[in-house]
This record gives sequence, structure tokens and C-alpha cells, in this order.
Amino acid sequence: MTYTYEDYDVVVIGAGHAGCEAALASARMGMRTLVFTVSVDSIAMMPCNPNIGGSSKGHLVREIDALGGEMGKNIDKTFIQSKMLNMSKGPAVHSLRAQADKKEYSQAMRKVLENTENLIIKQGEVAEVLVEDHQVTGVRTTSDAIYPCKAVILCSGTYLQARCIYGDVSQNTGPNGLSAANHLTKSLVDLGIEVRRFKTGTPARVDKRTIDFSKMQEQKGDDPIVPFSFTNRAEDLQKEQVSCWLTYTNENTHKIIMDNIDRSPLYSGSIHGTGPRYCPSIEDKVVRFSDKNRHQVFLEPEGNYTNEMYIGGMSSSLPEDVQYQMYHTVPGLEHATIVRNAYAIEYDCINPLQLKASLEFKNIAGFFSAGQANGSSGYEEAGAQGIIAGINAVKKIRGEDPVILDRSQAYIGVLIDDLITKGTNEPYRMMTSRAEYRLLLRQDNADLRLTKIGYEIGLISEERYQQLVKKEMQIEDEIHRLRNTSVGTQEEVQKLLEAHHSTLLQSGITLAELLKRPELSYEIIAPIDVDRPVLPEDVKEQVNINLKYEGYIQRQERQVVQFQKLENKLIPEGIDYNDVYSLRLEAVQKLNELRPASVGQASRISGVSPADISVLLIYLEHYGKEKG
Repeated sequence: MTYTYEDYDVVVIGAGHAGCEAALASARMGMRTLVFTVSVDSIAMMPCNPNIGGSSKGHLVREIDALGGEMGKNIDKTFIQSKMLNMSKGPAVHSLRAQADKKEYSQAMRKVLENTENLIIKQGEVAEVLVEDHQVTGVRTTSDAIYPCKAVILCSGTYLQARCIYGDVSQNTGPNGLSAANHLTKSLVDLGIEVRRFKTGTPARVDKRTIDFSKMQEQKGDDPIVPFSFTNRAEDLQKEQVSCWLTYTNENTHKIIMDNIDRSPLYSGSIHGTGPRYCPSIEDKVVRFSDKNRHQVFLEPEGNYTNEMYIGGMSSSLPEDVQYQMYHTVPGLEHATIVRNAYAIEYDCINPLQLKASLEFKNIAGFFSAGQANGSSGYEEAGAQGIIAGINAVKKIRGEDPVILDRSQAYIGVLIDDLITKGTNEPYRMMTSRAEYRLLLRQDNADLRLTKIGYEIGLISEERYQQLVKKEMQIEDEIHRLRNTSVGTQEEVQKLLEAHHSTLLQSGITLAELLKRPELSYEIIAPIDVDRPVLPEDVKEQVNINLKYEGYIQRQERQVVQFQKLENKLIPEGIDYNDVYSLRLEAVQKLNELRPASVGQASRISGVSPADISVLLIYLEHYGKEKG
């Protein structure tokens, strides 16, 4: 018997990293929100790597925080080691990464959800998304309960018809042995949504007491610790950190893998899903990079109150007996006891080309999708999509324009634009190389780029916004002071320059010009800057970067102006591309299928050439005159 329960504004399907951010954004914006999860104990679970951030992913976490999301705050509460990566390179690729206490991370996020006004958690499985006249009306659960709502956000992660596999073992479960969601895929297909099959995997966990760390290289955290959230102060987060450990595979490891490669489901044909290119299993690494005689292996603790260690870099779907043989060849793991076997997981996800930039389905009003359901990989990519989907579900209900971050504003904009215009044939992973304007989109300035947007949306408090305004003024004032403060050939100036192997002065120079020298920095020139004000560390960092890389930054800003011209050239919804004379057939097909919102978006669609864009611009000019 079917029962209809009370109405909600927004229903979120799934409480992983995408679902948590989506539900929190919706509820904090005042919408009555219901989030479904197959298990309340799996909220914000980390079924694979026990860390948040990393190269480019740290940028996403900072951007989520700048918009008013929770991921950065939560990892700051629960980290056990923190490290800023790529510090030997320029600031564009500096990325924060923190090891999490996995259980504590999940529990802390659950506590936030449970204590958020307007937000209700429900353990249950959604079997159907209800739609009338191309408009979402609610969801139906496997228990035949109907929950009417105005918007639905699909955040199913890796649970849709999930199957975990290693060797000949195949179990119809979600990650960590949790129940799979076996009913919703049919509903999606019935709604005309294109579904595909992807695969990811995870390595074994081993007992710390059975590891010989003397054969490994210790990897310590940073001192001082840098917060993920702009709301936290570094001095409040300093604590004793745990170590990670580095070791390597070897030729014996690779021989065991190759001798048993026919027993790997990846190569025997029993896995049909497409796996991630940039996070391959150890079998894939050995086959694809046969010239390498070793691969890095990181031993990472899963938390403070467990002996489980994660074997980063060695995900696998090989049989259990082969896993033991393989892991035991690695220095330090000769006698390791496996607590959890490595496995691959197959799952259903959607083709993201069916989505608008708002993450709403093009053909179903009020239905949004975020995270691994969209073919992406990673907790951070999921959370980034989740907060945007949550914001835009609320915007849709209110009848307001969606919040769309473009490629020049945020890594989140790059991520979503890539998914909805280029699509993906494998689990999509964010990388700094995907961002054309990465010198502008640094992790250190995410608040300066996005917090005003979060404030206008209603996810950033007045107090936090005023702190941002103060920070902006301090940066501007200090840059102005440095541009107008000169030093000459005084002895103390020359001695400082000589000490840092910098060319001595022949005449006066501003501090701003001096700071641009590669061997100098804002802190280094402090002894000769007699009128320097007392400023927060984050302000000093921005002053240093903005002056030191000023020429490069200005060049990218000019590129953005050109980019924005095409982004702001909107394409009317009613255009039939068959009417656009001289447009190539492939371009006609792609444009009619994907319906880009702007010329800029159209230019990034695979199969649409620069010549096609020129034709389209000419057509739009005449189209506008005719309509006018």
C-alpha cells in the first residue's frame, strides 16, 4: 500500500559528500530539506582514501568553504596530518591535503546535518523519482512511501546497482559492504535519462602492528598547519600529527601481478565498467607502464583509534591469495595482515551531457544531479557539485536565476563545465592542468573570488563578509604603500641583497619592484621596510603573490576579458542549428543535442571547430537583428 507523507521543498538522494553539501546548502537557504541515505552510519563516509584535498582537489575544498560549504570546516576538525603540496612550484599549484580520521570525519559531518535547522535525515532507499509534465513532483521509496517535493537532487555516489569484485568474488553491495541501491536506475531510464556503467577501486587495508616501518620513508605533516577553512585560524589547529610512510613496489611485485593477470576481473572480462585513467589499479599500472620497475606506495593511517592502514597506490581487484602474495613483496609489508581486501566497484551513473550548467537535467525541471552520479570521481569533486546543486535547487524553487561559476571564476566552474560540455567516458578527476586561468584560481585566494557570491546567496554570515571586506582593503592599502615606498643604496639595503644573492642597487627602487625579484619575498625585505604595518599572515601572502606575479596575473586577466566576451554571448533557446548555413554536419548534430547556453560553451563542445564558432557568431548577429 502506498502512503503519502508530508511535503518537502527539496529531497536529496544520498548522504555522501555531494549529498551532505547539497542538503546543507538547501536547508541553510531556508528550504525544508529531506536527505535519504541507505544507512545513517554512512553519512560522509570515506570508503576509499582517508584524506581530503590534494593537487587541485585542495582548490575545490577551499572554494566549497568560500561559498559557505562544510567540507573544509569538517576536515579541520578531524584531520590527523596536514600538508601543503607542491611548495617547490609556483602558487598556482600549491594544494592543501589532510589525512582524516575517517570515522570521526563521518561522525562530525553527521552531527552537523542532524543539528541543521530545516534538515531531516531519513534512512531508506529511493526507488523512483516522480515526474509529471517534465516537472519533478516527489520521490517514492522501496517501502512504497511517497514524499512530495519541489526539487530532487540525485547524489547516489557509487551505490546504483553497485557490485564489488575481487578475483572470482562478486557481491551486489555498495562500498564497505553496505547495501546497494538496486531500484532507482530503472526509474532514471524510464525518465529517458542515459545511464552508463563506471568502475573505481580501493586497495587493501592492513594491520599496523604487522608493518615494518623501518623499511619505509617517514612522511611527516607540516609545521605550522594551514587550515582548509577561511573561518579557522592556524594557531587554533596546531596539534601533534601522525606520520604517513612511503615505500615502493618492485620487480617481484610486478611478476606476481603479470603471472596472475588472467585472474584479474579487469582483464578476464567480468568487469564491464570503465575505470579512472588517473587513479589506475596496480594491475593497470604494471601493464600500462611496463617500463617502470617500481611504483610509489603510501601507507596512510585510517584514524587515531584504529590500527588499519590504507595502502595508497595499490588498489586492485586481484583474488585474495594473489593480494597476499603481491603485498608481501613490498618492503615493510612482508608480514602484513590484510584487514580488508582490495576490491573494484562497478556502479551506474548518468551521462552529464544531459545537464545544464546549473546541474539541472535539461528535460526535467527541478531534477538535479551531483557527484559520482555525474561520472566524476573523488570526495572533493562530489562536494563541489553538491553545493552548487543545492544552491540551484533553491534558486529554481524561488524562480531566480541559477548560480553558475564559469571557468575564469573557480575550479568548480571548470569541473562542471567540463562535465556538461565535454562529457566524460571515464570517472572524471580534477587536475590543475584543466584550468586555463589557474594563476588566478589559486587555493589561497578562493575567499577573495567566491565569498561575496556565498554572501549574496545567503550561505555566508554578515560577520564573515565584513572580515573579507577588511581583508581586501588591507591588501589594497599595503600594495599601494609598497608601490610608493622607495629604498636606496644604504648599507643595510645592500647587505640584505647580498645575503640573498640579489643584484645590488645602483639607485633608488620601490619596495614593490624589489619584491618582484625571484630570490626575494615580502618577509625577506621586512628588515629594510621601516614603516611596515602589522598584518595577518593571509594578507601578507596575497600582497606577496600579487606583486611578485603581477605581470603574469595581468596577462591572464586580459585573457579572461576575451573569454568573457564569448561566455556572455548567449544563444537563444529556440535556435534550430539546421538553419545555420555553412555549419558542418557534426557541429549541427552536437549543438542540437547539447543545446549550449552561450557561444563560449559551444566552443568547448567536442566536434565544434573554431570555424563553426565563426559561422555561429555571424548567424547570431543576423538572428538578433531579425528578432529585434
